[in-house]
Amino acid sequence: MAVLERIQAEVEGHPIVLFMKGTPQFPMCGFSSRTVQALKAAGATELHTINVLEEPEVRANLPRYSNWPTFPQLFIHGELIGGCDITLELYESGELARMISEVQKA
Repeated sequence: MAVLERIQAEVEGHPIVLFMKGTPQFPMCGFSSRTVQALKAAGATELHTINVLEEPEVRANLPRYSNWPTFPQLFIHGELIGGCDITLELYESGELARMISEVQKA
């Protein structure tokens, strides 16, 4: 499977997908750490993550797939939400909790 097809399968196969540096238990950058904290605080229990540091092909090609240059990258229901700053803004406004609640009801 080509890497772009694999990325698409990951994004479409899970309601919430976070491409990050490290893991939720051991994030390898502050942006990834803050994004995971915001998702958990907003109520995300079913969070599928991909460690781009262990997947160099994904790390190299995800920006091409999403048209977003940096990590982490959050996808909800197959749609790119954004990176750390956007996730934190959504969390602070309460919108992230609403989005996650809708996903987990489905």
